[in-house]
Formats: sequence, structure tokens, C-alpha cells
Amino acid sequence: MTASSDVPARGQRLPRPARRKQLLGAAQEIFVAQGYHAAAMDDIAERAGVSKPVLYQHFPGKLELYLALLEEHAAALVQRVREALKTTTDNRARVAASVTAYFDFVDGDGEGFRLVFESDLRNDPAVRERVERMTQECVDAITDTIAHDTGFRADEAQLLSAGLTGMAEIGARWWLSSEGRVPKERAVELIVGLAWRGISGAPLHPDGSAEG
Repeated sequence: MTASSDVPARGQRLPRPARRKQLLGAAQEIFVAQGYHAAAMDDIAERAGVSKPVLYQHFPGKLELYLALLEEHAAALVQRVREALKTTTDNRARVAASVTAYFDFVDGDGEGFRLVFESDLRNDPAVRERVERMTQECVDAITDTIAHDTGFRADEAQLLSAGLTGMAEIGARWWLSSEGRVPKERAVELIVGLAWRGISGAPLHPDGSAEG
């Protein structure tokens, strides 16, 4: 998501997709800075340089606006993980690419990851469902790779995948909060080394397919 630092003049007409992108950019800045509960639609409209009626034309309420942002960022993380797994057939490189996907996500523009991992709205059923679905989609993507390349059953592969995604997420968030005490490349290297020492001990399936 690109921050809305260059706001069009109030009243300037934009195509609907461009206006929606602009409003989401403004909303992200407000939500990240203030949190969901403290943010006001007035603040978002002002940041976007539009009237409240224009904002409500696109989003009927604050929750719908938040969910649109959450969906965008959740989908982006899932896509990063899926693409990471496709970059190579080397399993250690796949682990490295998957971990890097999480680090790149939390290090992304506008701190959008906070809407996914640090929301003050996590108890809302719609928010919780989307975050849980995102996590499961990431776990499923990695599970497929582990199950395909090892002798583990599908449920065992899923457990390993959940452990790996948890390690990548918590490690990436801790690294960001540490404010550069560990360089990013070194942080990824350490997490990958820890994960690989465990996963590399898995029995490779001779024909590259999972057992039933």
C-alpha cells in the first residue's frame, strides 16, 4: 500500500479505483498511527482530502474500510509465501524464501503489517476470521511442499508448517521491534538456520510424493 502523502485537491474527481486506492492509503496511515478504536472517519476523510460523503460512497462504515485494508494486506502476505515456494526446487532455499517473505512483509511500506498482526480489533469476528484464514492459507501452502517432499503424513506436515510460519512471523516482528540491533539479512539467516536444522532431518520420500 502506498502512503497518501500526495493528496489531490479537495473536490478533484478521480476514477473510482484511483479514489478507492487513495482512501485506503489515507485510512492505513490513520489506523496505523491511532489504532482502529481511536481513528475517526473525519480524520480519514481529512487525510484523504475528501468530504465524508465521498468517503461513505466507497465504504459504508469504519469497519468496512478496515476490513478492506486487512483483506488487501492478508492477501499480499499469502501471495508472498506462495511465490517464495515457487522460486526454487531446493528445499533449503524454499525455507529461506518463506522466512524472507515474512521479514519483507513486516518491513514493507506504511507498516500495513500492524493491521494484520497488531490490530486492536482482533476480537471482532470478521477480523479474526480473516486473520485466521490468512494464517491457514500460508500454512497450507508450506504444508503441500513439506508433504510432497517428505515421508510425513499430511497432518504431520501441517504441524511442521504451522511451526515454521509461527517462527517466521514472531521472528520477523521481534526483529522489527528491535530497531536494527540485528541486521535484516543476518536475522533471516539465523531463523532459517534454526528452522532448517529441524526440517532437514525429515525423511525424504523416495518418489517425491507424500505417504497416504
